[in-house]
Amino acid sequence: MSTTISEYEYRGRRYVSLGTTAPGEPQTLHHVPDGRLLAAVLTDAGPEAVTALTEAADTLTVTAGDPELRPLPPLLPTTGPGTALVSGFLGTHKSKSAAIVAHGDQPPLPKWFFKGLGSWLRTPGQPLVVPAEPVWLIEEAEIVLVYVNDDEGTPHYAGYTFGNDLCDIGLHRIDPGYTPTGKLCDTAISPHLFLGEPPRAATGRVAIERDGATAWEGKFEIGSDSLYFTVEELTERLFSFPALRRPGLVNYVLTGADRSSFHDGFQLTDGDRMVIDVTSHGVALSNPVQYGGVAAAS
Repeated sequence: MSTTISEYEYRGRRYVSLGTTAPGEPQTLHHVPDGRLLAAVLTDAGPEAVTALTEAADTLTVTAGDPELRPLPPLLPTTGPGTALVSGFLGTHKSKSAAIVAHGDQPPLPKWFFKGLGSWLRTPGQPLVVPAEPVWLIEEAEIVLVYVNDDEGTPHYAGYTFGNDLCDIGLHRIDPGYTPTGKLCDTAISPHLFLGEPPRAATGRVAIERDGATAWEGKFEIGSDSLYFTVEELTERLFSFPALRRPGLVNYVLTGADRSSFHDGFQLTDGDRMVIDVTSHGVALSNPVQYGGVAAAS
């Protein structure tokens, strides 16, 4: 499997960790100054450039799961909220190909959506906040591709991780024009960045916990082999737009889900905990749903 790096904040300093460590086990942290990791990605030297940073860094050992160890979204810049963008594509999987249609002489195109700014990303354990009155929430286990634009605006692929594209599919069912609004829910992302090509397959299970018990669970299978569009088709479409090629921008690209609790008629509610276990890659995301905001005026 690809080299894996993770970023953390510990007692006011940023660190990089290699591989994945189970809670309770010793975890080595490498102090890499802010911005150095992004610069290493832009060299296109591959994982070797990243591991070279850790070899020369000061280290300390902590216990994985230490409450003072705060996981960070991979490669998220610290220079401002507008330096990273979270977006994705709808209906990408072959299992949903019935909804992918041509329009006259125009072949089917990937359907892009805006999800949020990078500062809106949440890591495992943090609540995912949704509007006060959602219609029908849906969790979606997805592969997230990470790209970093250089000073000229050219995107550099950094690697992939996993996320939960929580959204209100109920709005989409009322009217597809409401879909952008339904996407304005918090997004969970794993701190583990895999420094390799997008996986052909990633498999695992989702469990929805309610009042301490499992209320629903199901399997998922995602990856390039499951997609109707190729990864190249998705990203070529995405980066054909100048707005996505702003110099210095980091793009987190959600590539779609195959199934969710919605397809079994299950409805998420306030306080439910979503547990996404990507067993093929040893990665897990666990986040509670939190209703927030202000109820719409009557």
